[in-house]
Amino acid sequence: MGKVLLDFPVLPSTNLFALDMLSEGRPDEGTVISARSQTEGRGQAGASWESEPGKNILLSVIFYPDFVDTSAHFFLNQAIALAVRDLAAGLLAHPVTLKWPNDIYIGDRKTAGILLQTSIKGFRFQYCVAGIGLNVNQTAFSEHLPNAVSPAMLTGQDLDLHEVREDLLLCLEERYLQLRAGQTEAIREEYLRHLYRFDEPALFQRKDGHIFEGRITGVTPQGLLQVRHGQGVSAFDVKEVAFL
Repeated sequence: MGKVLLDFPVLPSTNLFALDMLSEGRPDEGTVISARSQTEGRGQAGASWESEPGKNILLSVIFYPDFVDTSAHFFLNQAIALAVRDLAAGLLAHPVTLKWPNDIYIGDRKTAGILLQTSIKGFRFQYCVAGIGLNVNQTAFSEHLPNAVSPAMLTGQDLDLHEVREDLLLCLEERYLQLRAGQTEAIREEYLRHLYRFDEPALFQRKDGHIFEGRITGVTPQGLLQVRHGQGVSAFDVKEVAFL
């Protein structure tokens, strides 16, 4: 992972750069596109990703997970999310959780986000571009990001971004090899063990505005969030329910 590393001072988006590379050929698996700053960074569901230049980790990794059946594609999300959580948990002595589907939380605040963009042919992936934004040394965030947090905010110390990036790539390689080895049940169990608000009473809001109380009971192989509530258990896509 990262044997081919393309490092830029600024890009519109590391994911877009990776997708352009894939449109022109087949880069080596594990190719990393990294930038100190992005002008058009994007997060989950089209949200923008804000990052102070030179303070955080912004990168994309190219994978060819053709061994993963697309009917159980969420195992790929889980493996990559666990890798980022592994890295974050090793940086500081605070509880680090995974907020469905693939945000990384320290307490109740977000420290990292992941955007996966894939191409599928038949029942197999042709490629996956995993975009990762990880807050590291930034200590002031926009008022539009009231719950953002970084290790530097919690420890008062800056980290070496090159070392953090190298550690992140090692974590990604370990989890990807675990997925390749077919250890999906272990990945699923660990994802649930670290899942934010798993099996805890919480408030949720449906896309029609209806608010209800429930408990997260699991996540399907297709990535649907399973929530037990007064009427039974419902499975939600990412755009169908929100945490309150």
